[in-house]
Formats: sequence, structure tokens, C-alpha cells
Amino acid sequence: MTSKLDRRALIAGAGAMGVAAAASPASAQNRAKVFAPTPPWPPREHFMLWPGLPPGSPPGLVPASEPVPLPLGTPQRWEKGIRHPYVGVYRPQQPDGRAVLAIPGGGYVFVSLINEGVNVARALNPHGITVFVLAYRLPGEGWLERTDVPLQDAQRAMRLIRANAAHYRIDPAKLGICGFSAGGNLGAALTVGHEDAVYRPVDVADRLSARPSFTGLAYPVTSFASAGPTSRSGPNLLGADPPAGAAERYDMLARASAAMPPLFLIHAMDDGTVPVTQSLSAIEVARRFKVPVEAHLLERGGHGFGAASLKPANPGSTWLDWFEKWTAMHMR
Repeated sequence: MTSKLDRRALIAGAGAMGVAAAASPASAQNRAKVFAPTPPWPPREHFMLWPGLPPGSPPGLVPASEPVPLPLGTPQRWEKGIRHPYVGVYRPQQPDGRAVLAIPGGGYVFVSLINEGVNVARALNPHGITVFVLAYRLPGEGWLERTDVPLQDAQRAMRLIRANAAHYRIDPAKLGICGFSAGGNLGAALTVGHEDAVYRPVDVADRLSARPSFTGLAYPVTSFASAGPTSRSGPNLLGADPPAGAAERYDMLARASAAMPPLFLIHAMDDGTVPVTQSLSAIEVARRFKVPVEAHLLERGGHGFGAASLKPANPGSTWLDWFEKWTAMHMR
């Protein structure tokens, strides 16, 4: 990608290759040069989350999946209106057992499937990591109990992946997540709320744990209470009249405990949408509970840089290499 996209205007307006895994050269810079063109979405291998209608479906109120209008030539796919949530599967040539569920952001009004999904797979597949990209339902599209919808999909995705670990050639004990912005909020909620009873079990897969073995969060919203007015994730998720306790379910800072998995954070200090204090506070609570945490704070990068849109001169442009090495250290 040649430029970073500013998502704030669209978020505010809406809510107020497998991947070709070429041989991996030694350096991240050289590896980027041999990436195949971004493939179309969804990939050939993908699966639906729910047999039939998802929980809380109001018949006839939710449209079929559709892309968000973008400027001509934009190398992206922002999707909304996801009636039947699904997961794209990106396999490496030589899987090493590790797996990541990528949870794209979009302020809970769209899902940024390329920059924060497919490009994650393009970066991690050469390291042997199998990547699953979550196209989850959005709360403000007519669902019953709107605040449960994203967490329902995230929990179900983790359980289905673990149920089919042998098919995907992964180790279910080495399945983690990487969430971005509002997807970082969802990933944080999954980290502390993986056992929340947000839907009735539908099959044997729902007997399995939805707990991430490790959690990566990029410019995440970790608490709506302190996210500030430029972040629209909270209002877009909760709506005008949220039920009691809804905000707390998605507040990692308030629900943090020593039971959390290891935590990895990446955030730019010039982020004008989600303040860097959201990650700083997550570092603080992780240290308080003695949860292993690694954090990288970039001087520049803004919001929404995803997996591939930082300029090569930015020291953080290869941050997913840091993430990969960190997961290897914790998943030995």
C-alpha cells in the first residue's frame, strides 16, 4: 500500500490466498518486495461461523454483505452488512503449529479486511503461522442484543478453529489473536471475556475454550470510559441506550486479571483517533497482575496503519516481525 487511510470521517458519518506464500528472504524489507498482489476477498478457503441464522437475527432487517464505498483505486475492502459472519483461512507453506485470528477494525461500522486482515496473513504466513481473518457482524445493523454480537462471533471463531485444529495443521494451544482499533477492543474483550455466556451452545465445538493463548493489540480501544471523543467505537457498539453492564463487558482495564494471556501492544504516539494512553493503561494493568507484556510505541504512524501501510523509513514498519518473534518466544 502506498498511503495510510484516515478512517475517522467515515466512522463518524456512519455511526454520529490462501495467500501466495513465496520463499522468505532473510530480511523483512526484502520479503515485502516479493509479496504477491493482494488477492480478492474472501479467499477460496473460508468457513461460516453459524449453522443457519446467527444468534439474535431479526428476520428481514439485516442486508446481505456489502462493501463500504471507497475512493476509486483504493487497495482496500471495507465491509459492512455482514449477515452471515465468516472466517478467511490463509495457510503457510510450512505450518509450525502457531495460528492467529486477525480481528480487523473499523469503529464497529465496517470491517477493514485487507489492511488489518489479509495483509496480516501476508506478513505472518512466511513465518509458518496460519492466519484466520474474522469478518464479524456489526452491532448497529438491527441485531437483537447488539452489544453481544461481535463477541459472539469472536468466541465462536476461536472454538471452531480449535475444533478443526488437525485439519488446519495447527496446535490448538498455540492459537492467539491480533486485533486492530475496534477489532483491538473486540480482541481485548475476548481476552478477558472468553467465557462470557453471550450465546447458547450450538454444537460440540462450543464445549471448547475461546481463550486466546496470546493477545496482540494494535492501537486498541481498551476502555470506552477513557477513549475520548475522537474514538467512536464505544457509541457505535453500545448505541443510545445500552443495557446495564454492556460497557463493562468490553472494558479490558476493568476486567484485567492474572489469568490473562501474554499481551503484545503496538501504538503510535501521534494517533489522533485512539489515544496512546489506551495502550499505556493496558501496560499498567498487565504489570499490576504480572501478566507478560511487550509494547512498542512509535513516534509516528497515526491511526489505522495496519499490517503494511507504514512507510519503510518508519522503524515500526516491520512490527509484525516483532510480533512473530514474540509469539515464538511464548509458544515454545
